[in-house]
Formats: sequence, C-alpha cells, structure tokens
Amino acid sequence: MQVSRSGFYEWRARPASARQIADEALIITITDVHQASRATYGAPRMHAELRLGLGVACGRKRVARLMCSAGLTGVCHRRKYRRAGPAPAVHEDLVQRRFVADAPDRLWVTDITEHPTGEGKVYCAAVLDVFSRVVVGWSIADHMRSELVVDALEMARWRRRPGPGAVVHSDRGSQYTSWIFGHRLRAAGLLGSMGRVASSVDNGMIESFWSTLQRELLDRQVWATRADLGSAIFEWIEAFYNPRQRHSALGYLSPVQFEGLHTAALPIDRGSLHR
Repeated sequence: MQVSRSGFYEWRARPASARQIADEALIITITDVHQASRATYGAPRMHAELRLGLGVACGRKRVARLMCSAGLTGVCHRRKYRRAGPAPAVHEDLVQRRFVADAPDRLWVTDITEHPTGEGKVYCAAVLDVFSRVVVGWSIADHMRSELVVDALEMARWRRRPGPGAVVHSDRGSQYTSWIFGHRLRAAGLLGSMGRVASSVDNGMIESFWSTLQRELLDRQVWATRADLGSAIFEWIEAFYNPRQRHSALGYLSPVQFEGLHTAALPIDRGSLHR
C-alpha cells in the first residue's frame, strides 16, 4: 500500500475525528427515520425529514453518502402496464392535465387499482384532493363494479362536504361512465370530468399516487388473503400517507400538514365568532 510503518501505526492509533463522530451519530438517526418511513425514504425525503421534522442541519449529499455507506435505499419506481378498452366519455375534460387547485375540495381525481393475493385480486378506488394530495375517500372490495367507485365518492363527500361546482376527474372506465356514478355526482352538485382514451397522463396525479402505493406497500411482499391486504391499504393511507408521507410538491410536508398550514393562514370571519 506504499505507506510507512510509522505512518500506519500512527493512523491506527489516531482517535476518530469530530466529523467521523458526527457522521456515526447521524447514521443512527438516519437509520431510525428510515425504519419509521417503512424503509421507503430515499435521500431527498430523508433530508427533508431530518431538516424539517427533526431540525437537523445537514446537506442532501451528506445524507446520500451516509445512506449509501449504511446500505439504506428508498423504494424504486417500477414500470406500470395498463390494459386498454375504456368506455366512451360522458363528461368533457375540464382539467386538461392542469392538476392545480387554489383551495381544498375544488378539484378531486379518482381511479381504481388492483393487486393479487392468495385468495384472488383486491380492488381499491381512491379519491385524491389535488390541492393537498390528501386521500379524501377510498373503497376496497373483491370486485370492480360501480359500487366500488360510488363508495369511495360517498366517503369523500361525507368527510369533506364539497361545495357545488367542485370537479371530480376520472378516466373513461365503465365504473365512472355508469349511470349510478353520474347520478351521485349530479345529486351532490359536482361536475364530472374525463380524460382521453388510453392516456394515463390525463389523470397523472392519481396515477402517481398508485405508483407510490405500489412500490411502498403492494409490491414489497406476497399477500396471502384479501383481508390482510385490505387492512394494510387502510393502515397505509390513514396512518402513514395522509398524516406523515412527505411530498416534494408540498415543500416536503405531509398532506395533512400542508392543509393545516393553509387552514391556519385563512382570515378569521369575525362575524361568525358572534353568531
């Protein structure tokens, strides 16, 4: 190795530097955060959690280096294939790929995903608020009938009480073109919207959500029963994704935190305080 004997023994007896000690302590914190994220966070979200959640001052490249040295990685994205064959549109595309809202419950996106278990497939419908990425409604079943999407919509309506004119954007699946789904939209004063045929980017925000669910939960183990998978999806949405999952588009806040800051910033209606 072309080093002197004295230099080798001096290096072996030399105490750890302050930087090494700090790195060792930071690796312990990073490992704890990685476990708390269910081993899903990569360097960007890990850095955000350290900086915003724990108040630890450190650089993203340093976090990436320490994660690499500790063998910690985030969950990788996998290619997704979708089948063709959607039904004709019954609503115009009111979104035009502009997934932007200036307040909660102005624009929702909804879709269905499926995943196999040892007993057969589980189907999940979700309704996502574009403003904060909060899952406002969801439904899980062993079928893809219209009741699946209607139940998710009814949960979202019951939770959020959206005002008339709010938009619900979907693809052209037969569940969303069904009479019962359209009837529930009209009864609630909501506006339906649909993207084009065979264009996943026309509903890109909910597709991104499914991709996150797929890589962070569904594909990480083999599911024996529908009940096991259904319970895991429920727990992931309500206990992790909504209250804790950090989003780069939200300044690395969770959906619930982002909505909370928006609500706190709203002006107080003084008249309502006296009514």
